[in-house]
Amino acid sequence: MKQFIKTMKALSDPSRVKILKMLQRRMMCVCEIQEALGIAQSTASNHLRVLEDAGLTIFQKDGLWVNYTLADGRDNPYAQAILANLSNWLEDDPDVSELIRRLPEIRRETICRK
Repeated sequence: MKQFIKTMKALSDPSRVKILKMLQRRMMCVCEIQEALGIAQSTASNHLRVLEDAGLTIFQKDGLWVNYTLADGRDNPYAQAILANLSNWLEDDPDVSELIRRLPEIRRETICRK
């Protein structure tokens, strides 16, 4: 039951759902997620930690970058079920659609030059 509750709590925040929808499209670093959502770096990091703890995301280091992607869900059957259906959900939501439309413009190279 703990795994189920942890997964559902991770999905209870709109920003975390938006992060999953973005990661469905491409790998992203914290600064890109922060920029896309218009939130503080610490807030983005906290959201990513919750998603990781729920088995929904994973990260890998690449030099100075920490890249986040969707997990495969093999460690959590509830996360696996969510991730398997994610591509079918919220595609027509106005907030998600706008975020996805802006994704190509959100690049770490541009953000870090500011």
